[in-house]
Amino acid sequence: MLNETCASSAATRPDVRQASTEGSFPATASQVTWARQFLENLLTDSPLAADAVLCLSEVATNSVIHSNSRCEGGCFTVNVERYDNGRVRVEVEDQGGPWIQRAKPGGQLSLGLRIVGQLASEWGIKGTSDSARTVWFEVCPARSPAHAAA
Repeated sequence: MLNETCASSAATRPDVRQASTEGSFPATASQVTWARQFLENLLTDSPLAADAVLCLSEVATNSVIHSNSRCEGGCFTVNVERYDNGRVRVEVEDQGGPWIQRAKPGGQLSLGLRIVGQLASEWGIKGTSDSARTVWFEVCPARSPAHAAA
């Protein structure tokens, strides 16, 4: 479900998906950089690019560090959908596994998903199993802090 700011244009007509693109990456830290570049290349004309790329960086890093994708030969997949109202949906699928909160030095809390929560209009986790998990987020022109400042 979209938040109200995204749904306002959808109230008069449904969102029309303009494009859907997918890329798979080996689950290594260096490949998070390539995943960010992949998304940047798809969103060169979007004012939402910076927010989407930062969210992707956080989610892909979690896949590389915390999921079963981190095992030898593991990978993660990035799926990007663009809609005619400017909305962008990104899904990162990894190879699942237990969701373990790891202790951080000095009591630091997990900041990655907090960042996603602040920048994304919506986000969530689906398919939480030992073999697959997808973390998704959407950014919308009406919600994105970078767009609001423009």
